[in-house]
Amino acid sequence: MTRARHYGWLAVLLLATAALYVWNLGASGWANAFYSAAAQAGATNWTAWLFGSSDAANAITVDKTPAALWVAGLSARVFGVNPWSILVPQALAGVATVGVLYAAVRRISGPWAGLFAGAVLALTPAAALMFRFNNPDALLVLALVVAAYATQRALDKDAGWWWLPVAGVAVGVGFLAKMLQAFLVLPALAAVFAVCADLPVRTRLVRLVSAAVALVFSAGWYLLLVALWPAGARPYIGGSQHNSVVELALGYNGVGRLTGNETGGLGNLNQDAGWARLFGVQMGTHIAWLLPAAVVAIAAGLWITRRGPRTDVTRAALLLWGGWLVVTAVVFSFANGILHPYYTVALAPAVAAGLAIGVTLLWRRRTDVRAATTLAGLVAITVVLTFLLLQRDSRWLPWLGSIIVAGGLGAVLLLPVVGRLPRRVGTAVGVVALVVSVAGPAAYSLATVASPHAGAMPSVGPSDGSFGPPGGMFAAPTPGPELTAALRQDADQYTWAAAVVGSSNAAGYQLAAGLPVMAVGGFNGTDPAPTLEQFQSYVAARRIHWFVRSSMLGGMFSARSGSDAAEQIQRWVGLHFTPRQVDGVTVYDLSPGFTAAA
Repeated sequence: MTRARHYGWLAVLLLATAALYVWNLGASGWANAFYSAAAQAGATNWTAWLFGSSDAANAITVDKTPAALWVAGLSARVFGVNPWSILVPQALAGVATVGVLYAAVRRISGPWAGLFAGAVLALTPAAALMFRFNNPDALLVLALVVAAYATQRALDKDAGWWWLPVAGVAVGVGFLAKMLQAFLVLPALAAVFAVCADLPVRTRLVRLVSAAVALVFSAGWYLLLVALWPAGARPYIGGSQHNSVVELALGYNGVGRLTGNETGGLGNLNQDAGWARLFGVQMGTHIAWLLPAAVVAIAAGLWITRRGPRTDVTRAALLLWGGWLVVTAVVFSFANGILHPYYTVALAPAVAAGLAIGVTLLWRRRTDVRAATTLAGLVAITVVLTFLLLQRDSRWLPWLGSIIVAGGLGAVLLLPVVGRLPRRVGTAVGVVALVVSVAGPAAYSLATVASPHAGAMPSVGPSDGSFGPPGGMFAAPTPGPELTAALRQDADQYTWAAAVVGSSNAAGYQLAAGLPVMAVGGFNGTDPAPTLEQFQSYVAARRIHWFVRSSMLGGMFSARSGSDAAEQIQRWVGLHFTPRQVDGVTVYDLSPGFTAAA
C-alpha cells in the first residue's frame, strides 16, 4: 500500500468514526446529568473544577477522581454549558482512541490490520455507547490504549528511554479518570516489557522502575493535593465515609468493587458473577460479539509465533493485548461489587487488537489448511454467537440474523480452501467473512447511536419499545417552569438554591436553574455529607433556600450500607418545615431559618 493510500484509508476510518460518534449527539441532552452538573460547576468555579465538585458552592464531589471532568469543565467554560460542549470531548476521545489503536496494530501487522482493529473498536456497541456519553470511561480507555502503544514502542532497542515512562503517565491519567480500574492493564504491560524488550536485563529493570515512578507521580499528585488541602476549604470527597480520597480510591472504587464490601455502595445490582457474565443478558450485547474469536485468534497467533526469539514483537503484542483481555475479563466476570455493563468498553481495544493481529497471521498462512480451517472456525463461532445475541430482541431487524448466517455459512465452507482459490476470489471470500463477522455489532452500534441515552446506567441497543428506552437508572428529574423559577428566586441571597438527597436528583434541578444545588449524601445518598448538625447550621445561617423531597429514598436505604445522615435530614425537614407542592414536587421553604421554624 502506498503512503498516500495508507493515509487516505486512515482518514476515512477516523472521519467515519467521528461521524458515528458525533451524529445526533445532542439528542441525549445532558446524558449523565450527574457528571454534566459537575462540569457546569467546574465551568463557573475553579475550586469545583479542581476537585470535581457536584455544585459550584462545593458541598461534595462526584465519587470519582475528576480527570474526565477537567476536560468537560474546560470545554463548558470555553464553549458554554450545553450538551454539545460536554459530549463532544467524549466523541473526540473515541476518535483518538481508534487512531492510537490503529497505530499500535499497524506497527505489528501492517496498515490493513490497523484499519481492521480501528474499525472493530469503533463498531463495538460498548464503545459506540461510551464515546457518546459523559462517563469517565472514554478518557480511561484512551489513556490505556496510549499506555499500550507506548509500551509497544518501548520494546524496541532503538526506542527512546522515555516510552515506558510515557506508558506509566498514561496509566496514571487513567487512574485519575476511574481510579483502580486503570491498573488492570498493568500486569500485561509490565510482564511483556520485562520479558520481551530487546534490552539488557539491567536496562529493563531500570526502565520499569522509571515507569513505576512516573505512574506514582502522575496518579499520586492529586491524592496528595487532596490529602494536604484543608478539609474546610474544599468539598467533601463523595463516595467516602470519612472525607478521604484514599478511602475512595482503595475502598469504594477499589477493592470493594471486587469483594462487594463497599461501604456506602448499593452493591452489584446484577447478581450474576461467573464465567458467563460477559455473555449474559446484561453484558452480552455490549461486548460478547467478537470476544471468543479474539481469544482464539490470540491463541492461534501465539502458537504461530511460538518458535520466535524472545524479542519477537508480534508475539509480544499478542501477549500484551491478550493479557489485557484476560485480566480484565476475569475481573469483570467474578467481581462482586458495583459493576455496570458499560464497563466492558475497557475490553474493546484488546478484543480489536488481538483479533486483528491474530487474523492477519492466519490469513498470511491461508495456504496452510490448519490456518485456513482456524479462520473458518473463527467465523463460525462469531456467526453463531451473533445470531444468538440478535435473538434476544427478535423483533428488531428479524431478517439480519438470517442474512448473517447465510453469508457466514458460505464463508465457513470456502475458507478451508481459500488458499487454493484465485486471488480475487479468495479476497472476496475474506471480505465476506469480515463483513458477516462485524455485521452484528455494527448494526447494534448503529442502533445505539440512533437512540438517546440518559441516566447513570446507559445501555446499548435499539430503542424500539421491546426493551424500553436505553436510558438507565438514576435519571435526573426535569423540573417544571414554576419550580425552576422558585429555585431562581432571590438566588443571590443563598449559597445553595436548594438541597435534595442524591447527586442525580440534585443535578436535574441544578442544570435547570443554573444554580448550586446541594447533593445531600452524595451519589447514593449514603455519604455523611452533610451531617444533620451541619445541615441544621446551614439552615440556621439561611444558606439554603429550598429542600426538595427526594424520590430516591425508601427501599434504597434498606438495601445499602453507609451513613443514614440523608435520611435523618429529610425526616428533620419534614418535621420542622411546611411542605408545599410546586409543579407536582414536594418542597420546603427553608428561608425562615431553623430558629424561626423550630
